[in-house]
Amino acid sequence: MSTHPDPKNFFKDFLEDYFAECEDHLTVVRRELLEIEPFVGKAGIERSVLNELFRSFHSLKGLSGMVGVKEAEELAHEMESYLRVLRDQEVILSPEGFDALLGGTKGLEQTIAAHRDQKPSPDISPIVAALKAVTPQTEKAGAGEQSAPVAPLQLKAEDISRLQRATETPGVQAWHFIFTPTTQLSTNGINVNKIRDRLQSLGELIYAAPRMTPDGKIAFDFLLVNALNPNTFIGWENDGLTWVPYSPDENHPPSGKSPNPTVPQSPENAPLHEPDPVSPSPPQPAPISAPTAAPLISQSSNVVRVDLPKLDELMRIMGDLVITRSRLSNQLTHLQEQLPVNHLRPLVEINQILERQLRDLREGVMRVRLVPIGEIFARMQFVVRDLVRETPKQVQVELSGQETEIDKFVVERMMDPLLHLVRNAVSHGLETIEERLQAGKPTTGKIALRAKTCGEMVIIEVEDDGRGINAPQILQKASSQNLLPQRPHPLMNPQPDDPTTLLEILCTPGFSTREVADLASGRGVGMAIVKNTLQELGGTLTLETHTGQGSKFIIELPLTLAIADVLLLSLGPETYAISASSVREAIALPAEAITVFEQTLMIPYRGKIIPLLRLESLFNLIPTESTPSDPPVSPDSTASAPTPSSPPSALFTGIPPQHAASYTRAIASNWRVVIVSSGPNTVGIAVDRIIGQREIVVRPLNDPLVQVLGISGATEIGDGRVILILDAPALMRAHHPQPHRTS
Repeated sequence: MSTHPDPKNFFKDFLEDYFAECEDHLTVVRRELLEIEPFVGKAGIERSVLNELFRSFHSLKGLSGMVGVKEAEELAHEMESYLRVLRDQEVILSPEGFDALLGGTKGLEQTIAAHRDQKPSPDISPIVAALKAVTPQTEKAGAGEQSAPVAPLQLKAEDISRLQRATETPGVQAWHFIFTPTTQLSTNGINVNKIRDRLQSLGELIYAAPRMTPDGKIAFDFLLVNALNPNTFIGWENDGLTWVPYSPDENHPPSGKSPNPTVPQSPENAPLHEPDPVSPSPPQPAPISAPTAAPLISQSSNVVRVDLPKLDELMRIMGDLVITRSRLSNQLTHLQEQLPVNHLRPLVEINQILERQLRDLREGVMRVRLVPIGEIFARMQFVVRDLVRETPKQVQVELSGQETEIDKFVVERMMDPLLHLVRNAVSHGLETIEERLQAGKPTTGKIALRAKTCGEMVIIEVEDDGRGINAPQILQKASSQNLLPQRPHPLMNPQPDDPTTLLEILCTPGFSTREVADLASGRGVGMAIVKNTLQELGGTLTLETHTGQGSKFIIELPLTLAIADVLLLSLGPETYAISASSVREAIALPAEAITVFEQTLMIPYRGKIIPLLRLESLFNLIPTESTPSDPPVSPDSTASAPTPSSPPSALFTGIPPQHAASYTRAIASNWRVVIVSSGPNTVGIAVDRIIGQREIVVRPLNDPLVQVLGISGATEIGDGRVILILDAPALMRAHHPQPHRTS
């Protein structure tokens, strides 16, 4: 590592890597702990699993000691001690021991998170006591370990050049310093930043990098060139430093001692803390062993960590390229009227190649942001285990599709919704052991977490085989709180206890069937959080439930929120975009097919009645006459249209008077309708023209002063215009009323 970065940020840079490394190790720990749970009370745990856990905790201990997080270091040490006696088969894995490992893992997560957020560390004494209680005291005697020879410095070409230039001056010497941090040194204010500053003040620092020793500890290598007397370094060993003269073709021992104490050394190779050299005899070379660990920052040669803001910036640049290519395509369209075809053809071909290349680049950038959803699935298993300990239930969690990838930002936001759905499944969905026996079910209930990709969407399912949702109880509770939704047309919702109505009630803030809150539920905010988070992410939530058989919540989410495929719609002078994944189909309807119910336009669609939305009314636009000469998109859909229940002029009761004439003229022609679906809800949107499909860059509208119902963002199209993006889920909610309280 070169010395060009600001030395004051040296430790801060490693702190960021510390958090990333810890998260990787904790992910391994959570996975492997689930592997050893079936061996509770049994002997013969698979040694490879124990070794994996041992390595992870040993690394966490070393990393935490390096940055001075002594609570995490202590916890990892105690867990490492217990795993050592398990590995050596001195004890078997007891229920108390497994609980102590789980508690220690949770304590590590909380301690590291507190250090990252600069908050006080939690009290770890109960967890440490639990770990010590299950660890035989004889294990403590084996703490001393032999340190392996230090790996040679991995100098880059530029470092070697600087070293050669620096050592050309007569009287200078290159020194290899090794700093091994400890908790005690950190408490005394001695850390890697202090050591680096000290060395830089004495000469030219050629190289500085961390590495992990073969025994799992952290050490820092420094290569310093100066002309000082070695006596200057006397006493530095108390600060965790060792040093030797550096020779690029020799391995030196990491201390001021001779490689072979029985052989005298020359003055330049004598122990650096002993000012009296003895003999000019050549030193005996130390045994050479291959390094077993790479430097800390590059433990995996094919993995590079990148901060998420950098990926956001890359996605922004990608979006600008998409807009620029769209402008180029728009200009080529205008040039078709001015240039001969044979002159324009090469430009058109280049534009098509550029479009394909940009789409490949977009997919590549998106893949960089995608992470497996299995990580939060694994965490849900620990959530279930904690909840079951407080209830008379037995629960088994089944996972599938853990390899399904989704945008990192979306994954982080989905942690809370999945947590609430799993908690509800344990608390409300699954029965107790006695209830399951009475119902003829296995004593162990099942919760299934599934994920899969469907086009540009990710589908996540949370299903249990419990009692199902008690619709009469939900409706009675909702009725007592005036929460039953009123539908604009009876054919839209023939059953009062259908899953859509039940889900709307369950997602109402403050609604809960529990009179007293417990650790799992009862506050009435969980499902509201699920609903709000999914709406913010542009996703949907649906419910399937069967009495006595269980319930299933289905989540649909976009893979990413930055770039999307949309359908461009024209309405008068305005152009709108709507997500292509929300559009089911486009149809043409005659005016006679439209009916009205309680001032809501209704149209027939595949055997049912759905509301028809006119954006003029929602956005207070001046409508234009429709263009019936355009060919219908799906003429078959106009069959069996019902007779309107009122004359055409009555279809627009409640429309602003200044727009009534335009609406009346519009009904004389075929209406072009885009069928939009979000979960179980479906509406039709009346438009003048469907322009076509485009790839756009989504610019969210975060300013509350410009947020409008039915608009999710804006984008720029090829001709330089800024158009608005329709929010399909919001349009669903606007025409499928939600439960609301009445005074």
